[in-house]
Amino acid sequence: MSQAIDLMVAGMGFVFVFLIILVFATLLMSKLVHRFGPPEPVAPARTPRARPSAPSSVDPDTAEAIKKAIAQYRSRHKK
Repeated sequence: MSQAIDLMVAGMGFVFVFLIILVFATLLMSKLVHRFGPPEPVAPARTPRARPSAPSSVDPDTAEAIKKAIAQYRSRHKK
């Protein structure tokens, strides 16, 4: 029983030391990448888009059916 406990403590100690080394290695690599890695790309400024005009090729009956379908969907799927 004593050997089993010694082996368990040794195994758990090895895993603990390995994980500590892994954490520090990951932190070191992260700092190196931030220092020597390529710069982060700058996102372009957003420009407001003009609203598209309503398409004239949709007949009024179809537009009304779409409006009713959207209203029905929204009434069924309220948050």
